[in-house]
Amino acid sequence: MKAAQFEKIGLPTEVIKVVDLPIPEPAPGEVRIKVTKANIIPADIMFIQGMYGLRPELPQIGGFEGTGTVDACGEGVEMPTGTGVIFTAQGAWTEYVCVAAKTIIPKPPVMSDDIACQAFVNPFTAYGMLMEADLKTGDWLLLTASASAFSKFVIQLAVQRGINVVGTVRRDEQKQALLDLGAKVIINEKTENIYKAVKTATDGAMINAAFDAVGGELGDKVLNVLQMNGKMFVYGLLSLQPIPLNSGLLIFKNLTVKGFWLSIWMANLTKEQRMTIIPEVLTMLTKQELKADVDAYYGIDDIIKAIEHMEAPGRSGKILLDMSK
Repeated sequence: MKAAQFEKIGLPTEVIKVVDLPIPEPAPGEVRIKVTKANIIPADIMFIQGMYGLRPELPQIGGFEGTGTVDACGEGVEMPTGTGVIFTAQGAWTEYVCVAAKTIIPKPPVMSDDIACQAFVNPFTAYGMLMEADLKTGDWLLLTASASAFSKFVIQLAVQRGINVVGTVRRDEQKQALLDLGAKVIINEKTENIYKAVKTATDGAMINAAFDAVGGELGDKVLNVLQMNGKMFVYGLLSLQPIPLNSGLLIFKNLTVKGFWLSIWMANLTKEQRMTIIPEVLTMLTKQELKADVDAYYGIDDIIKAIEHMEAPGRSGKILLDMSK
């Protein structure tokens, strides 16, 4: 089978190689999945560079999420061959992958592979962060990197709940699509004063909560637009620079800065919450109440081109690996 693998930590375009490997056999409690499509997300890029919360076990196949069909079952697992599934794994960029049967999610029959391969990380992170933020109708939420696939899910969920969204982008041409999704105001962080723009948009009320993927100088600016008792949830560090926290600001405005990682959030859910949240999110995706855009497809042999496209500015949707290409 073909797999996009790396043998050392580094820039993905420099260390990822397409290799031929034996098709793996599922261990007890596992299923083998014939992958149809896989997603490419920022976490994949950070993982390959050794900058993620999980460390690669070299040599390591890249990719964290995808979709496919059950191809074989290990001891103790009974699942019909051909069953469509959504999965996460350390090593999704391959034609076949073995994962624990208890971790897979059955793919709704009417859900396309385009949606299914990106139905876990971003949609559930968006849902989870909004759950943690505990915002009410009429509250204000600020998103950095608001043109990302994740932020688009947040905007759609927030609008459904009557939450007002302010977003930051780096190019004016990204604004209209986000306004069309329902965001109230989109700010060009390069050319506009974020504080003034937020004060005007909120009529002086400022921001209840912020989701930050960037850190660094932008993260500092976001902290300054939070209102009293405001909250910032940090889920990424695209700038690779830490947020310079202003202690006085934290103290006198009673601000909260908190990290968010989907793996920990999911692990802390009760069984009842899982049984409610997972079907709810999948139903919204299936009915396209949450839309998942795709910008381009690449075969696994073109993984480097796919990563380059994913990292290039100006994308309007996700870059997917199509194992049939």
